[in-house]
Amino acid sequence: MYAYSHDPETGGLLLADSLSEFSKEPRPVWASELDLLGFGDFWKYDSSSAAPYLWAESNIYWYRGKKVAKTNGGSLYEKPEIEILRDENGEEILPKGTSLIPVDVEAMLTKNHLRIEALETLTVKKIYDIYRKYDKKLDCFHVAFSGGKDSIALLELVRRALPRTAFMVVFGDTGMEFPDTYRAVDAVEARCKEDGIAFYRAKSRFAPEESWRLFGPPARVLRWCCTVHKSVPQTLKIREILGKRDYTGMDFVGVRGHESATRAEYEYENYGKKQKGQYSYNPMLEWTSAEVWLYIFFRGLVVNEAYTKGNARAGCLFCPHSADKSDWFRRMNYPDEVGRFERLIREGVDDPSMDTYISCGGWIERRNGRDVKDNEPKISETSADGRTTLHIAKPTTDWREWIKTLNDSVDLEAADSDGTLTVSYPTALSKTATGKRLRQCFIKAAYCVECGACETNCRSGALSFKNGLHIENCIHCGQCHNIEMGCYRADSLKRPENEGIKMKSINTFADHAPKPEWITDFFAVGTEYLMNNTLGPMQIAKYKRFLSDAGLIAKNKTTAFYETVKAIGVNAEDTWALVLVNLVNENPQLEWYVRNMDVERVYESQEIIGALAPFGVKEKDARSILKSFKRLCETPLGKRLKFGTFVDTGHALQSITRTKPEKPSPLVMLYALYKFAEKCGGYWEFPLSRLMDFTIEAEGVSPAQIFALARDEMEALLNGLARTNPDFVTFTTTHDLELVRLADDKTATGVLSLFN
Repeated sequence: MYAYSHDPETGGLLLADSLSEFSKEPRPVWASELDLLGFGDFWKYDSSSAAPYLWAESNIYWYRGKKVAKTNGGSLYEKPEIEILRDENGEEILPKGTSLIPVDVEAMLTKNHLRIEALETLTVKKIYDIYRKYDKKLDCFHVAFSGGKDSIALLELVRRALPRTAFMVVFGDTGMEFPDTYRAVDAVEARCKEDGIAFYRAKSRFAPEESWRLFGPPARVLRWCCTVHKSVPQTLKIREILGKRDYTGMDFVGVRGHESATRAEYEYENYGKKQKGQYSYNPMLEWTSAEVWLYIFFRGLVVNEAYTKGNARAGCLFCPHSADKSDWFRRMNYPDEVGRFERLIREGVDDPSMDTYISCGGWIERRNGRDVKDNEPKISETSADGRTTLHIAKPTTDWREWIKTLNDSVDLEAADSDGTLTVSYPTALSKTATGKRLRQCFIKAAYCVECGACETNCRSGALSFKNGLHIENCIHCGQCHNIEMGCYRADSLKRPENEGIKMKSINTFADHAPKPEWITDFFAVGTEYLMNNTLGPMQIAKYKRFLSDAGLIAKNKTTAFYETVKAIGVNAEDTWALVLVNLVNENPQLEWYVRNMDVERVYESQEIIGALAPFGVKEKDARSILKSFKRLCETPLGKRLKFGTFVDTGHALQSITRTKPEKPSPLVMLYALYKFAEKCGGYWEFPLSRLMDFTIEAEGVSPAQIFALARDEMEALLNGLARTNPDFVTFTTTHDLELVRLADDKTATGVLSLFN
């Protein structure tokens, strides 16, 4: 909320009167971290000091108002390198041999106490106001507790805002926490008991060793672990406490917008976004980490010792979503615990270069079950004579129970022989919402291990796994189907659609991605430029590939698409938004960028090289893919549409970042929807949740992923299109299912005519 600066006098942080638009998320640095990195070779300090010495912003270290050092590189097996910073005269800013003075915490708090108190008062009031708004209307209020700094601060704020008996605390024990987190949780639990605050622990029925074997190791886009090990156990625990399966509650969550671009889009209050049928409130949404740390010191709260050892976060110990150079700190501080998860990856995945697969993040980028050991497909499908037949090997749950979740009767034939279930239904059903849910019923039957996700999604209490799967009095809301593939395990173990087919090369441009002047000259004279130019043979070949995939040429002639965008304007945002839609759907390299790079996340070059390794891309080709991203950022895709940025030191490309493109116009969105539907083989009807689910492997790429749109942005665009272009698209909401229907007699090319 408040901007901050580094205070030379106290060695701490100083909050300002101005509001913070952006925070570098500073964190205190204790002697333990300095020891690990080897700063003791440069400066003197007392390793037993209870106070921090420095502050870190990402890899930059501050001492009493000055940037004094930074670290470079680092991975699970590689120690980050220390770089002592120098001034313009080449002198060390903090000379070797300097005796470090700890942060004067008391003086820092004295300087900041008015703003900290004001921030506390404001946040406590927000919590109290939301409690008053929903008191007597909800079954419970609870703090979603993790043992990290944000949830520790949050609990204190809720404790000050509400009566002790008005809320409970639920710690979601994933079984994968930092050892120091458990010690912090023990301390907080003891404090809660002293204060008369109910404190509970919720834990999955699976140990990590079992779930990683059943689901395959978690990955950045296959985050089944958050559901199986955190949200499901917490929901089931609250149901148990209340003795009510259909409870409606509100959880207070310590989410902060400064943590990531995604969280910056969060709202204070929401319903059903964190957990189906439940309210969430994020009272600390505008807090920065500077304020969190000042508040923890101000109120003398528990400090999770994981932070004193160089860890910026204290979530799961080996989390694919936060894996970075801090992995080295984790391995050094907790070798046995980290080794446990390394073994699970080695035991669960079949990769010829396992050390590289782990150290370069191959396991993090897993998108399917191709490399998971002993992962034979459980479902095979054939179609003939207008019927689709599924063969399910050794189903784990009864399909006749799952079929109760359908609202419509279907023409279904089923037979069971020697442990294999064979079912058939009309192929025409496949493209309908009912047909998709029908198929999910058999996916569930094949893969379900009773993880509890479907049970917690069921708000009516119709679905239970007590004494095996049982469904009774289903209201057909579809929430048990509103998860990836209908089953998190099936989604994590799915086989790639192109398995057995030679993978398209991601490196489509080599070192010859287009330059801005090539584009300017092409639009000036059309295909004449392809015959009269100064490009070499390889350059012209790669440029033709770009133009073809962009839809601008076909068989060396300009296309109707070219005429449309030229009429719109060579420098118009709509032109480059349309080009981007074509490229992402037709060019494997642009598709890879969009599917695999998180928006606003800075990727170091080595990190991209590691992320490309699981796709069979060699280091030389990976470097070409990096250079191509830089080139594309220099074209109107980057300059006009803001597709991405890069940092180039002049000697090497240091990092690349995919940024959020300009918001597409309604007609661009309509074109993107039809392009998506056509690439998916005529997928004319689908829920909005399908557009927002970027983990599903399909030929078409969701417009929401191309333009990095949040759900509310998609809803607004779809509602507008349904009003202005009802002949092309309708958007309806029934039974909490937001359904998009495209007219099957229209095409993406037909949408282009609307630009005229």
